Amino acid sequence: MADAAEHGGADGHAGVIGGSGADSGRLGAARLLLWALAAVLGVRQAAAVLSVPPGEWLSGLHLPGAPGGLPGTLYDAGRFSGTPFAGLVLKPLVGLATPSLEVAWTCVTLLSVAAIGLVAARGLPDPVPRRTALLAAPVLVALMMVSLPVREAASPGQVAVLPVLLVLLAFFRVPGERPAGFLVGLAAALQPALLLFAPLLWLTGRRPTAQAAALTFAGATALSWASLPRDSWTYWVEHLAGSGLGGAPDAAANQSLHGALLRLGLSGPTEIVLYAALAAAVACVGLRRAARYARDGQLLLAVAVTGCVAVAVSPDGWRHQMLWVLLTVAGRVGGRAADRRVWPVAVVLAMTLPSAVLLPNMAALAPVRDNVPLLTALAAACAVPFLRRSSPYWREPVPTLYGRPAATRVPRVPLLPFWRKALSRPNLLLELLLIRVGYSLYSHIRAAAPASRSVAEANGGRIHAIEQALGIDIERAVNRAVVDTPWLEAFFNFYYTSFHFVVPLAVLAVLYRRSPGDYRWARASLGLATVIALAGFWLYPLAPPRLMPDLGFVDTVHGVQDLANPSYGAMTAISNQYAAMPSLHFGWSLWCGTVIVVLAPRGWQKLLGALHPLITVCAIVATANHWVLDAVGGALVVGAGFGLVHVLSGPRGVRASLPGQRTPAETETETEAEAGRPLRTPARSGRG
Repeated sequence: MADAAEHGGADGHAGVIGGSGADSGRLGAARLLLWALAAVLGVRQAAAVLSVPPGEWLSGLHLPGAPGGLPGTLYDAGRFSGTPFAGLVLKPLVGLATPSLEVAWTCVTLLSVAAIGLVAARGLPDPVPRRTALLAAPVLVALMMVSLPVREAASPGQVAVLPVLLVLLAFFRVPGERPAGFLVGLAAALQPALLLFAPLLWLTGRRPTAQAAALTFAGATALSWASLPRDSWTYWVEHLAGSGLGGAPDAAANQSLHGALLRLGLSGPTEIVLYAALAAAVACVGLRRAARYARDGQLLLAVAVTGCVAVAVSPDGWRHQMLWVLLTVAGRVGGRAADRRVWPVAVVLAMTLPSAVLLPNMAALAPVRDNVPLLTALAAACAVPFLRRSSPYWREPVPTLYGRPAATRVPRVPLLPFWRKALSRPNLLLELLLIRVGYSLYSHIRAAAPASRSVAEANGGRIHAIEQALGIDIERAVNRAVVDTPWLEAFFNFYYTSFHFVVPLAVLAVLYRRSPGDYRWARASLGLATVIALAGFWLYPLAPPRLMPDLGFVDTVHGVQDLANPSYGAMTAISNQYAAMPSLHFGWSLWCGTVIVVLAPRGWQKLLGALHPLITVCAIVATANHWVLDAVGGALVVGAGFGLVHVLSGPRGVRASLPGQRTPAETETETEAEAGRPLRTPARSGRG
C-alpha cells in the first residue's frame, strides 16, 4: 500500500512529473492567486460567523452552564448533538465563555480546514503532475471554504472538521502505527461512525493501527461513562448513538440513510430493519471498495470513500460531517479526457449549492432534492467506477479532438486562448448539470433584479410613448382582438406558456445527438445572450403592458390582476414581474429559429424554425406580457450572443486540426472508452 507519509520533496510527493522553468513561474503565480482567494473566502466565512452577537453564539454551545444554556446534563434540552466524550472535552470551555472564545473557535476551525487541504493534497497518489501538486491544496481549501459542510461546521459546538483532520493526519503524516491508531480512535470518540476506519486499517494490513484505534475509542468512551454516566446512558442507550439529539432525525440536515427513510414516511420496526439492512450493505460494499483502492495506491480515495460510508450509515449524518465527499475528487472517472470533469463538478455542485438550485421545486423530485448530499456520498461509496492505477486510461485518457485554430475576426480582439473548439460530443451528465445550475442561477439573479413599481411603471410609460412616436403601439389593439376571439386567446396562451422551454431544449437535444460541434456553438451563443439579458433586467426594470394601471390591457395568461394592490396578487411573489426588457421569450425563440434555419437540412424544417419566433412575438404582444420594443431588445441580445461567439472563438464551421485529426483507430478507441472496455489500441493521436 502506498503510504503518502513517505512522500518526499518540497510538495510532499516523490513522483511529481512535468514542468519547465516558464511553466513553474506561471504555476507559482497561479498558486499565489489561489491561496489569496482561499484566504479571502476564509475571511468572509469568519466575518459571517463573527457577525453573530457573542451571547447568541455562546448559547449555541448548548452546554450546561453556558450563556443561554440550561442547567443539568448535556442532553436535557436535546440540542447538543455531540458524544458524551465531546461534551467532556468541551465542558471546560464553559468557564472560558467570553467573546474571545468565538474568535478562537472560528480561527481554529478555519485553520483546520486549511490543514485538511494541505494534508489531502500531499496524499494524492504518485505520480502527480506538477500542476496538480502545486495547485491542489489551494483549490481544495477554497472549495471547502464555500462548501455547505464548512459553513455549518463553523457553528458553536460543532466538531465535524477536527475528526476529518485527525483521520487524515493518522493516514498520511503520523509515521508510527500506534500513534496513528490513537488519532483514529480519538476521531471515532468524537464521531462514532468513524470507527469504520478500523476495519479499513485491518483489511489493508495495518492491524496494530486498527487495534490501537479500537482501544483508544473504547478508553475514551469508558472515560466518558465514568465521568458522565447519565449523559452516556442517554446518548448510547436511550438515543441509540445519538439519534434524535441536536435536531429532529427526519430533518433535511440529517443526511444519513436513517434520516432519508424517515423523510420518506417510514417509521417503527419496518424502518429500523430496513435501515439496518441498507447500512450493512453500504458498509460492506464501501469498505471492500475502499480496501481495494488502498491496495491500489489510492489511499486518499480509500479514506474518502470510508468517510462517505461512515456518514451514510450513522444514525445522524449531519451536513457538517460531509467533508469526506469533497475529498473523493481525488478519484479519476472515465476513459475520455472530456469525462474527467464530470465527477468533480457533480461533487462541487452538490457540496456547495443548496439542493433547490440543483433540482426544480417539484413534488416528484423531493426524495432526490432532500437527499442530494447523501446520494452523492452513496454514489462515491458504492457506485462510481473510479479508475485503478493499472488502467490504461489512468494517465492517458482518450484525448478530446479539437478544431483547427481560427484566425481572429477583429484585429484588436484576440480569440480566447482557453476557448478551443472541441469536436467530440460533451459528457451528457455534465451538460445537464451545467444547464440546470445555469438556469437556476439565472432565475435567482432575475428574481433579485430591482423591482421598484414606480420606476418600472415610469419606464413602461416611456416605452409606450416611444412606440406611439414610431407608430408601432399595436399592443392594445392586438390584445383586445385576441380577447374577443376565444379560440385565438386559448391558442396564444398555450403557445406562450408551453413552448418557451420545450423548443430550446429540443433544439439542444437534437444538436447534441447529431452535431456536437454545432451544439457547442449554439449552447455558447444562448448562454451569452441570456447573461447579457440579465444586465438589462438589472439596469432597466420595466412594467409590461398587463401591469400598466391606466392602459386597459387584459392579462390573458394570469387572469385579472388587482392593480390597486402593490403586490399584484400571487404572481409577483413567484418571479420578478418587471424583468421584461429584453424579452427572452422572444429572444430564445429567435435563437431557436436562427439555429434551425442555419442547420436544418430540409426546407420544411427551416420554415417551421422561422415561424416559431414569428408566432412567439405575436403571443407575447397578444397576451399583454411584452411591448413590441421588448422583442427588439430580445433580438439585440441574441444577435450579441451569436456575435460574441463568432468574435471570441471563430466561425461556426471548423475542421479537425492536423495534429488531432481523427483516425479510425482513435474513433474505435473512444468508443471503447465510452463503453468502459479495456483499451486495445495504445496509439493515440495528438491533443489538437
